[in-house]
Amino acid sequence: MPAPTVLTLTANLLAETTFVLPAAPALGHTQRAAASSFQAGGKGLNVAKMLARLGTPALALAAAGGPAGDQCRAWAAVQAWPIELLPTGTPTRTGLVVRGPEPAAPAETTFLGPDVPLCADAFAALAARVENAPTGTVVALCGSVPGWASPAAAPLRAALADRARSGRLVVDTYGPPLADLAALPAELIKINADEFAALAGVDAAADRHAALGAFAARHPARAWIVSDGPHAVHLARAGHPVFTLTPPPVREISATGSGDVLLAALVHGRLALGRDWPEALAYALPFAAANAAHPGVAEFDLPPTELAPGLATPTLSP
Repeated sequence: MPAPTVLTLTANLLAETTFVLPAAPALGHTQRAAASSFQAGGKGLNVAKMLARLGTPALALAAAGGPAGDQCRAWAAVQAWPIELLPTGTPTRTGLVVRGPEPAAPAETTFLGPDVPLCADAFAALAARVENAPTGTVVALCGSVPGWASPAAAPLRAALADRARSGRLVVDTYGPPLADLAALPAELIKINADEFAALAGVDAAADRHAALGAFAARHPARAWIVSDGPHAVHLARAGHPVFTLTPPPVREISATGSGDVLLAALVHGRLALGRDWPEALAYALPFAAANAAHPGVAEFDLPPTELAPGLATPTLSP
């Protein structure tokens, strides 16, 4: 395949089983699934999948280990978009999604196993892939990085810092990686409202518009986007007023992966379509909303790719 335009990096892969129940579950009773499925989960995999659907070449890079990792490799081998799973000496975490029947399904419930840091060799291998990516490749760090502050992860921290300084890093993470990368000139940092509140040290109910504007002015990232599910999304860039848009209303089936779809469409709008960040955000929001109205991740019918009337030149927030 040609060199990817985007390299997505997942450092916390998930071996995920989904059970579909014939009726809403009753606590304290045995639940027998009517159907089950398996997939490898992870924000970077979701982003690469959506980018592939939009036509932007992408490679999903992660590491997998143990029997659960073998399941992920078998699944990855038959996917329609490229996935590379490097070896790690630590076992891949497992998870379970429980969902009721359609069309009147209750909200799905996800159970996640404990996070497991990658081994030192896997961190070094991921770092080497980031370092050796062509200069123009955008690296997208997606999801959490267990063991981020450990000596084993030092090569990856250094490689991502170098990519940020080159202006070819986008970030969708939280916790220690977010705190460190917020101090670097990443091209984009996209996080949700809770992650922003924790990073900025503000109350979740605070005026996000004002808080984000002040925070972005003190930090070097070229663009900040803070999402909040179906509520307003804020975009901040140094030297510009904070920009706000609200996603299209939908009947939510599963919000899982909608933030990943949003990031993919943002990057596609910016790289492939050549739009500035406000236009890219207006372009991307219908994709994230469509994903929330569907039980899968990046498996919905694609909405129109042109900006809806009124969004081509969105109104800036006061």
